[in-house]
Amino acid sequence: MEEMQILDAVERYLANEMPVEERAYFEQLRKTNPEVDQLVVEHSMFLQQMDRFSDWKQFKSTLNEVHTQLAETGSIRDKAPKATVIQLWKKYQRVVAVAACIAGITALTISAMVYYFTPKPVSEIRLLSQELDKVKMKQQRTEQKVTLIEKSGATSRPTADPKSGGTGFLIDGKGYLVTSAHIVADADSVYIQNIKGDYFKVSTLYVNKQTDIAVLKIVDNRYQSIKSLPYALQKNTADLGEEIFTMGFPRPTSEIVYNKGYLSAKTGYNGDTTTYQLAISANPGNSGGPIFNHSGEVIGILSGKQTTAEGVVFSSRTKNIFTALHEIRKDSTNEDRIKLLLPSSIKGLDRVQQIKKIEDCMFMVIRY
Repeated sequence: MEEMQILDAVERYLANEMPVEERAYFEQLRKTNPEVDQLVVEHSMFLQQMDRFSDWKQFKSTLNEVHTQLAETGSIRDKAPKATVIQLWKKYQRVVAVAACIAGITALTISAMVYYFTPKPVSEIRLLSQELDKVKMKQQRTEQKVTLIEKSGATSRPTADPKSGGTGFLIDGKGYLVTSAHIVADADSVYIQNIKGDYFKVSTLYVNKQTDIAVLKIVDNRYQSIKSLPYALQKNTADLGEEIFTMGFPRPTSEIVYNKGYLSAKTGYNGDTTTYQLAISANPGNSGGPIFNHSGEVIGILSGKQTTAEGVVFSSRTKNIFTALHEIRKDSTNEDRIKLLLPSSIKGLDRVQQIKKIEDCMFMVIRY
């Protein structure tokens, strides 16, 4: 019954028979529900095909009526003059050959046009790692060169151009970070950069492509530990409609960009229970960025966006971070002891003050 009601709503929507308030609600439903949006598109195409078929039938009927009238008045004759196949072939042999050539060229042209203009299949989920602008990165590298040389023990960066980038954030002030797995997977080397422009070499402790979680460790003696982090990791499931915000590096610079939105679904793409669906603005470079609730607790890690629906973004849940830490502890050869975050100290602060306390714990992740 519900499907019939939705189909009826789609037909009234396409026929422009909805009241203004109901139409506004339905358009919002299209934005947040890809299945409803797809149903509207498919039904619209179906109605267009039916209209074209109806026009064709009407045109054919009109042609038959005109033919009958001309035949009755004697203007045309239904019976063709007698001629053998051989006689017709000899008479029109050259014409047929030219027509065949034209038909062949036309078929090839149409095939080429169809191939060129047919939309190529694309993945419905676009991972939000950033393909870094090589020119801008080279300029930035030159600007940082003097600072890096002046610092004792500075770790030099690779001379090769970076392949991609994203965002990471500390989960332990001693230098342990979390980012998205698709940013650092199969990397030759990984570096991070803070908002001051300082670069640090990191090693990859853990990568899980299925949950899109990676844990990194700063291996640079210039890094100074942070005694306590201002935010915490949320253990419980976030609430539907809960206000959220994120910070990341969608630009090829060390400038943080802030965005806010809300939790639009407790499950991700195709009902994935390890992810959330978010309604928030996100761009390449935001991958790996933390998703905060209003209390300054991390509820997820931004991962990708849906290409077939506007404003639909997905994030891995923080429970996947806890799973990652558990896996790291199980490794007897690993001496790392990651201390879990304390309760959030920025709960109750206004958003501007929260951001100021968080930004020192945020890093641009650069993959080589």
